[in-house]
Amino acid sequence: MQAIELKFLLKLLGFPNYRAKITDDKLKPNKGTTAPDRDRICRELSKRGIVSYSREVGKFKINPTGKNLLNANDAEIPLTDEHFKILKACEKETITPGKVKGVAPERRQSVIQDLEAKGLIKVEKEVIKEVWLNDKGHEYLLEDYLPGGGDQPAISLNMLKNYLVFLRKAAQFSAEKPTTQMPSRVEEDANSTPISDKPDDETILATIKSLDKQLNTGNYLPIFHLRQKLQPPLSRDELDQALYRLQRQNKVELSSLVESIRYTPEQIETGIPQDAGGPLFFLVVNG
Repeated sequence: MQAIELKFLLKLLGFPNYRAKITDDKLKPNKGTTAPDRDRICRELSKRGIVSYSREVGKFKINPTGKNLLNANDAEIPLTDEHFKILKACEKETITPGKVKGVAPERRQSVIQDLEAKGLIKVEKEVIKEVWLNDKGHEYLLEDYLPGGGDQPAISLNMLKNYLVFLRKAAQFSAEKPTTQMPSRVEEDANSTPISDKPDDETILATIKSLDKQLNTGNYLPIFHLRQKLQPPLSRDELDQALYRLQRQNKVELSSLVESIRYTPEQIETGIPQDAGGPLFFLVVNG
């Protein structure tokens, strides 16, 4: 590992849940690190599986496979109307997401990145939004990393502090007794009375605050508690879209799961899947 990559990781350890906006100046390994260099470091660490990041597609175009599919007019093709609208929009030229018509703005990135994953479009420009230390990164820093003899980066005391706090938290967690999967009484009380009528966004926000207070989750509510309370009457997609609306209004933040070992596979499944990185799993109320 290059010295500048190590410094990037140590800076990342200083953020809550080891997650930060890529544009945060506190994440720069050095004061003179440029944005392209910072993004390159992030991508290199992601290639090695140490960090994950979320991103937005800035420009994209259809590729030959996508063109063939678009012209096939095959009713059996497993694509949605949204997929076809985006393929049609970029059929003749490279475009930005804003030029897509007929697909809701909050849905564009998800559908575009799904088309990319299916190999039907080529991304010409992307913007990294957030970066976080993933499970493999945790394991790497705890068990595998050793500095080489010629690798002597100028580590500040703050970087060293971040690493020591990281190690102590990991040691404390491993020393704790495993908790049973049975819900506690307060969890039962919080989730035992589902809402019967479909709630509006403000009611959903109030429910998040109420559950956080009852369960003492420190404004970091796992999403499965909200699903237990609101599904039904809401469907999973209806609740997801409501959370996205609250996020756009800057009333809540959706944070990805980092340490999956703390939760059951069923609980993790309740998160909102992302094309890059872990699912959106925690609900944070702003203000």
